[in-house]
Amino acid sequence: MLKKTISLVFFLALAVQASPQTLFQHPWQGKRVAYFGDSITDPRNSGSKKKYWNFLQEWLGITPYVYGVSGRQWNDIPRQAEQLKSEHGDDFDAILIFIGTNDYNAGVPIGEWWDETTTEVMAGIHKPKALETRRQRVPAMNKNTYRGRINIALDTVKRMYPTKQIVLLTPIHRANFFANDKNWQPNESYQNECGEYVDAYVSSVKEAGNIWAVPVIDWNASCGLFPLQEEQLQYFAKPDVDQLHPNDKGQERMARTLMYQLLSLPCTF
Repeated sequence: MLKKTISLVFFLALAVQASPQTLFQHPWQGKRVAYFGDSITDPRNSGSKKKYWNFLQEWLGITPYVYGVSGRQWNDIPRQAEQLKSEHGDDFDAILIFIGTNDYNAGVPIGEWWDETTTEVMAGIHKPKALETRRQRVPAMNKNTYRGRINIALDTVKRMYPTKQIVLLTPIHRANFFANDKNWQPNESYQNECGEYVDAYVSSVKEAGNIWAVPVIDWNASCGLFPLQEEQLQYFAKPDVDQLHPNDKGQERMARTLMYQLLSLPCTF
């Protein structure tokens, strides 16, 4: 016992003598951030009184420019980007894009990332240059497919804002949403009308990060919200009819996850 006490006293003495650590400021502290998305981002959606971006505003002093609109899909991102440009020009720091769950619900086909052709290109690898026939791929700009829409959106945003940080957030898990007879959405355990599960839409956002050189935060895995379990419905708007939109408690959990994930990413360059 005496030996343990002496060791503890020695440790405390060292701690007192140690120089204080440099205070660390969150890289997104006090920045101006644009939020593109759908109903989970839309300030007019009644599922929660506070959205994830409200919490980041409180905790980090982020100024939010919010453009998410309920029901929108990836094909709306260019419009949201244009609205940001018209209202703020380049006078902001970063963009977060959180969208895709409505593409799944609407049965938008996944599609392909690339259009491929056979063409000639001048090349000379350890030999004199000469025309060679090779396969070439370019991003598929198909507005009728999910991946095509992502290509169009990210091509637009990266050209419009070439110096800005752009971060993708994957769709979160979704369960039942029963708004009315014409808006009756079954949970993600069912395929949509084109025969796809929601996983394909989540995975495509992750793949887009590599294709377009943008960081991806996998909210689907990291935020912990899983409305397919009854015990998890405490995080959602109305356990009986709205297991899709997080309530204030769910939005706060999303925000805390995002705040820590953003520690690993620069907001400005």
